[in-house]
Amino acid sequence: MDQLQTTSRPRRPRPKVVTLTDRAAERVREILDKADNSHIGLRIGVKNGGCAGQEYTFAYADEIGPLDEVVEDKGVTILIEPKAVLFLIGSEIDYETTRLASKFVFNNPNQTDACGCGESVTIVPAAG
Repeated sequence: MDQLQTTSRPRRPRPKVVTLTDRAAERVREILDKADNSHIGLRIGVKNGGCAGQEYTFAYADEIGPLDEVVEDKGVTILIEPKAVLFLIGSEIDYETTRLASKFVFNNPNQTDACGCGESVTIVPAAG
């Protein structure tokens, strides 16, 4: 019986799950520079909560989890929690400053709704 032969071919580059605007990357660098401890980047996730059903989460990242999606963009490292990847595919993260607030803003093609206060969203997983 012939053995199945496999050939190794180079993988084509995958698109990044998320990208950052210049303002967002600059703000991430500022946050990491001002942190009390040294961190490797920011961890982004999605959790259930809020009036629209889901909320984006941010936390300092000290290590890369075995299933984390690692995104290097504009000189910063973003780690995406495994369960959030399908909800964030194709998102652009911006940083916005107005007279009353400063915040990260997700331009997410998978987002179908948001609450009036802007703190929670409804997101569907990206189609396969």
